[in-house]
Amino acid sequence: MPSSLADHWTLDPDVIFLNHGSFGACPRAVLEAQSEFRARMERQPVQFLWRDLPDLIDAAREELAKFLKAESDDLVFVANATAGVNAVVRSLHLSAGDELLTTDHDYNACRNVLTEVAARVGAKVVVAKVPFPVRDETQIIEAVLAAVTPRTRLAMIDHVTSPTALVFPVAKIIRALEAHGIDTLVDGAHAPGAVPLHVGLLRPAYYTGNLHKWVCAPKGAAFLWARPDRQEALRPAVMSHGENTRRPGRSPFHDRFDWPGTLDPTAWLSVPAAIQWGASLLPGGWEELRDRNRLLATSARALLAGHFNLPLPCPNELIASMATMMLPEPLQQLPIDGGRFDPVQNKLHAEHRLEVPVVRWGEPKRRYVRFSAQAYNSTEDYRALAEAILRVSSKGNR
Repeated sequence: MPSSLADHWTLDPDVIFLNHGSFGACPRAVLEAQSEFRARMERQPVQFLWRDLPDLIDAAREELAKFLKAESDDLVFVANATAGVNAVVRSLHLSAGDELLTTDHDYNACRNVLTEVAARVGAKVVVAKVPFPVRDETQIIEAVLAAVTPRTRLAMIDHVTSPTALVFPVAKIIRALEAHGIDTLVDGAHAPGAVPLHVGLLRPAYYTGNLHKWVCAPKGAAFLWARPDRQEALRPAVMSHGENTRRPGRSPFHDRFDWPGTLDPTAWLSVPAAIQWGASLLPGGWEELRDRNRLLATSARALLAGHFNLPLPCPNELIASMATMMLPEPLQQLPIDGGRFDPVQNKLHAEHRLEVPVVRWGEPKRRYVRFSAQAYNSTEDYRALAEAILRVSSKGNR
């Protein structure tokens, strides 16, 4: 039976959508709020973009700050978490021999930023090998710290990993790295709306997160938080007028990031509507929504593990609103065709109308399925996934 909450979205009812983690899905009510902002902008573009926008961004930032439990002075909007990573890493002053630390669970686009910046000055990217399957959070912390050297200048740590859907113990990692004098950039692409966030208390050097995923804001809504002592050196990925044009009553940090040039800012302005909508969806607000999605994700992986007699790759404590499971052995033997999407993912989509990513991860590479849980999903969706995997697996044996 479909979720009773599915009607809040405009998703294709003929597709079982288990990939909220990639791009999110914006509810009708939030899309309507964005449409109102767009209509207002197009009625009077100069009035909206020159005169009204600064105050509108300030208001949206204040609401976001409350949601993140942070100070609005320390927040700026960016298009996505990758843009936030670019801003931080490209603002670093590195020397030859310096090291940038990441893990083998990181996001490829963000790894590319580290690699490019390091190559320019003769610095080095060091990759901590975090086990997966993983027994507990201690293994994660130990793996990160084992890769630290006296030359480590910055560590980029995922809050919720993209390929493996693990919730990293970022608070403990931040404090441990801090003790070594190392700044942490938290890539929180999947965290806002999926895990409880208190960014002001977490207090890394930098935190960037997407709002178009689990907060369900429109595409193009994300944020970058920077500790006050790190803001002066930060420059946006796109430099514009704010570098040398100050606005009364606003900080240089906000001036640099608030106007990256002509763009559609309505995704940023719709963030308060998304936060309010998420809070109103269930009686218990965001806490109940996060708990519902987490329970659905953990139940789904237990269902798949039982169906295929597979071990769980991590404890429930390391799961939020999505989970990753290894696929059955017959599917590990299928050839890789070199296309953008794995053949198993293509089969699940084409033959069973299932939108779910299949990732190849580890050494040697193994196939995993990463499924998301959002309010529009139900247990029936994961039963359909299990049945589809079984059918594709059976065909793979022929």
